Amino acid sequence: MVILKITNYQLRITDYEIKMQYSESEIKELEAKAKNIRRLIIRMLAKAGSGHPGGSLSSADLLTVLYFAVLKHDPKKPDWPQRDRFHMSKGHCCPLWYAVLAEAGYFLEEELWHLRKLGATLQGHSDRRVAGIDVGAGSLGQGLSVGLGMSLANKIDRIGYRVYVLLGDGETQEGNIWEAAMAASHYKCDNLCAILDYNGYQIDGKVKDIMNLEPILAKWQAFGWHSIEIDGHNIRQILDAYQKACKVKGQPSIIIAHTIKGKGVSFMENVVDFHGRAPTKDETERALKELE
Repeated sequence: MVILKITNYQLRITDYEIKMQYSESEIKELEAKAKNIRRLIIRMLAKAGSGHPGGSLSSADLLTVLYFAVLKHDPKKPDWPQRDRFHMSKGHCCPLWYAVLAEAGYFLEEELWHLRKLGATLQGHSDRRVAGIDVGAGSLGQGLSVGLGMSLANKIDRIGYRVYVLLGDGETQEGNIWEAAMAASHYKCDNLCAILDYNGYQIDGKVKDIMNLEPILAKWQAFGWHSIEIDGHNIRQILDAYQKACKVKGQPSIIIAHTIKGKGVSFMENVVDFHGRAPTKDETERALKELE
């Protein structure tokens, strides 16, 4: 059994039986943690002068719940063999991952302020030199294959961990994603859970205008995946989806999370310009005020 402490309460994970009942205070604490992580994202991107706020903000609730209520991990032992694995396929949104890892205690918060600096560990795409990151990311469309490999390795080694992969909606237009999806279903990778950050935007505009993914739920179901659709900013729905995925046997799971690009900062929400543009000084002040 692993006990993950979140300030004043504990979440117990035994054989992937995630705690089902959460009090209002526990839900509010996760919401507050997600808001603080959004503040860290804005601050580090402003300091760096470059980066990707839109997708980092849209995924913040999904990753907050995963790391602080679901994932079996130990910041003091990043290479612990029994740890659950997480891979961020959309590696340009690593400011979110870095903020979560710092908040979880993998490294000091001060490291965040060196984002994208020459010689710094925290670079513009996730890097395995960072404590808590197993595989780096850069080219899109490859992350589900990485997760599949981890899942199959666990089936061979019988260590007993689960694998989670965060996907961007734009990158699921790439064929490699669907090859991995087909293989994961064929090999009955029920320890694999993909999370789709379905915010509707990619660098060139709206996903539906560039290459429409719909009907997205039916497509994943057709590929043999247990598919769950949720509001990706509703903490209770996110917790429930992870719980359901852990109980599925004989097939991989995907959580299709409907999110808002730039969530939490009004002038960034659903604005494609903030896919890859850091906020200015004035915008940073406005954003942090909204996130108080």
